[in-house]
This record gives sequence, C-alpha cells and structure tokens, in this order.
Amino acid sequence: MLPKRIAAMLLACCSLFMFAQIAAAHPAHVAPSSEVGLKPVQVFDVAAGKVIKTIPNDAAYQSFAASWIGSITGLAPQMTSDETCSYVYRVPLEKAVTIKTGDVKVTSDDLFLFYCKDKPPLLLVFDEKRRPYLFLFKADIKPFIQKVGVPAI
Repeated sequence: MLPKRIAAMLLACCSLFMFAQIAAAHPAHVAPSSEVGLKPVQVFDVAAGKVIKTIPNDAAYQSFAASWIGSITGLAPQMTSDETCSYVYRVPLEKAVTIKTGDVKVTSDDLFLFYCKDKPPLLLVFDEKRRPYLFLFKADIKPFIQKVGVPAI
C-alpha cells in the first residue's frame, strides 16, 4: 500500500508541475504576480487532487524558499506519506539554484514543499531531466503557512 501512496504523491507533484507549465504557456489564466516575471505560488490539495489556491509570488516567498534551501540536511531516506500529508506547495524561484548535499548536486528553479501534519516537512526538487529528489530540511515553515493561509493555523 505504501508504494501506491508514494506513487500517488509523486503523481500529484508531477501534475502540479505540468499544470504550472501549462499555466505559464497561457499567462491570461494566471493571477498577476507582485514581482515582475515570477510565476505564482500554488497550493495543491492532495485529497482533492487539484490546485486550490494561486498566490502572487513576492520577495517574502523567495526568502522562505532561500531559508529552506539553506537549511537542507540531506536526502530523505524514503517518503513515508499517509493521510496527514495534505498539501503540496509549489514555490517557483526567481532564478535557478543549485542544491548540494553529499554527492548529490541538483539545479532547479522550482521547489515543492510537502506539508504533513505532525511530521517534518520535505522539499521535492526536479532536476533538468525531471528526476525527483526529496530533501529533509530544518527551517521553520510556520511563517510560510501563515502567509499562504492554507491550512489555517
């Protein structure tokens, strides 16, 4: 059952990623960003299987993302998800970043934050070949969740 749940979570992230690519190709359907050229932040509800909120990206979101990247402790040994993993947040970056941990080096311009109640948050990053990498990190995500407003804290 666990491999099916993991596959479902990765499929959800890939769907969010593809939705974002389609939305970027059709800018009339995307909410305006407060920072010129930044794609919006999106909230994906895992249970609903869809994006439930699109938010203009700004310097605060870029700062949150930078703090997450700066506090990465390594690759997640495995993804154990259950019904507590309710939201995935897509935070497009102003410019691509390179994440280095151990012998892994990944460059990406998108971060996917997994929010699982009562569990440490996880960052999902896709490399240039769209291979997924899941990272553990230490930064506090509460200010980000409060700014997004989903879920209400």
